[in-house]
Amino acid sequence: MPPAYNTSHTFALEADAADALASLKQQFHFPKYQQQDVIYFCGNSLGLQPKNTAAAFETELSTWRGLAVEGYFKGQHPWLHFTDHLTPALGKLTGAQPHEITVMNALTVNLHLMMQSFYKPSGSRYKIMMEAGAFPSDQYAVETQVKQYGYHPADAIIEIAPREGEKTLHEADILAAIAQHGASLALVLFGGIQYYTGQLLPIQSITAAARKAGAVAGWDLAHVTGNVPVQLHNWDVDFAVWCSYKYLNSGPGAAGGVFVHEKHAASIDTPRLGGWWGNDEATRFKMEKGFIPKTNAGGWNLSTTQVFNMVALKASLEIFEQTSIEAIREKSIRLTGYLEYLLQQSPALRCNIITPADPAQRGAQLSLFFPENGRLIHNQLTDSGIVADYREPGVIRLAPAPLYCSFSDVHRFYTTLQKTLA
Repeated sequence: MPPAYNTSHTFALEADAADALASLKQQFHFPKYQQQDVIYFCGNSLGLQPKNTAAAFETELSTWRGLAVEGYFKGQHPWLHFTDHLTPALGKLTGAQPHEITVMNALTVNLHLMMQSFYKPSGSRYKIMMEAGAFPSDQYAVETQVKQYGYHPADAIIEIAPREGEKTLHEADILAAIAQHGASLALVLFGGIQYYTGQLLPIQSITAAARKAGAVAGWDLAHVTGNVPVQLHNWDVDFAVWCSYKYLNSGPGAAGGVFVHEKHAASIDTPRLGGWWGNDEATRFKMEKGFIPKTNAGGWNLSTTQVFNMVALKASLEIFEQTSIEAIREKSIRLTGYLEYLLQQSPALRCNIITPADPAQRGAQLSLFFPENGRLIHNQLTDSGIVADYREPGVIRLAPAPLYCSFSDVHRFYTTLQKTLA
C-alpha cells in the first residue's frame, strides 16, 4: 500500500525517486517559462513532442531524398508497409490484434467512414444513442449521418444526459436506456472518456448491452488511447476510432487510428467505401476494376499511406514500448490522486471537481468547474507557467500525463496555485 499523500515537497521528491517511469520525462521537449520547464497539464488536448521525433522525420526525409519513389520498397522503413511499424504497439495499448488496427486520415473522417460501414438503419431500427454534450465533432458527424438517410436528428438521436443537478452519467441509466430503446437502436456510440468531465465510461458493460440489444457498438477513444488500458477485441467492440495527437504525442493533425473487430475486418463483404490502398495487395498493382478489400482493418484504407503524418506517431510509440499501458495506468492513478488531494487542501479554490472521485471512472484528467472567475484563474495560471485547458462554461481541465509529468510537477502546481489564489 503506497504511503498516504501529504503536502510536503519531500513527499513529491520521494514519490519521483520511487517512480519507475520517471526517466521517460527526459525524452520529451517542454515549453519554457522564465528559463524553466512549464508545468504541462494539457496532454488531453495536445501531447508534448518526443525528442526522437526530429530524427524520425530526418530518416524519412533522407529516404525520400536518396531513394525518391524507391522509398516505397527500400530504405529503413519501406513506405508501402509503413503502418506495420505502428499497429503492434497500438494493439498493446488498445487490447486489439494488430490486424484489427489501421492508421489513416483523422478522427472525424474515420468516424464517418466507420458509420458508413456500420450504421445501417432499417425499418424501426434506425436510432443512434450517444451521450448528451458529446464533443462537437461527434455530434456533427452523427447529426449529418442520420440526415443522409432522411431522418430528423431530434427523432433519430437518443442523448443520455446526467441526472438533474449532476455533471456525470450513471452506468445504470445508460444500460436502462439501451434496454428501453433496444428494438429501435442501430448504433450505440459513446466517447470512452467524456472530454468535458473526464468521466471514463464502462466500455465493456455498455458494449455488451448494445450487442444484446442487437445494435452495433462503436466508440470514440480520443481521450482513452494511450491513457487507460482497454480490451477492444475481448470486449467485442465492433469499431473504435481515436486521434493520436493527445496522449499519443504525435503532433497537431497527426493521423488517426481505427479498430475494426476481426469478425468484420476479415470479411470482404463488410460494406465500406473503397480506395486503392485498401485493395488486396496481391491484386492492387494489376490496376483492374473490382475492389477486393484486404481482410484486415487496412481494408478501410482509401489513399496512400500519409508517411509524414505518421512519423511522429512511430517515434512516440517507441517510448510507449519502453513500458506498458498497465504501468502507465498505475502511475496515472497515483499521480491524478495526488493532484486531487492537493486541490482539496486549497479551501480558497472555490470550485467543484466534476470528474468522478473513483479512479476506475477517470483517466489522467480532473475537470474543475468554477461557477465564476474560471477564465480569470486559468489566465493567471497560464501567466505563472502552468499550461492547462479551459472549456466553457467555467471548466479548467488538468491532465497530468504520466509519461512526462512528475509528482514534483504536481506539487509545483499546488504551490503556484496557492500564490495565485492569494
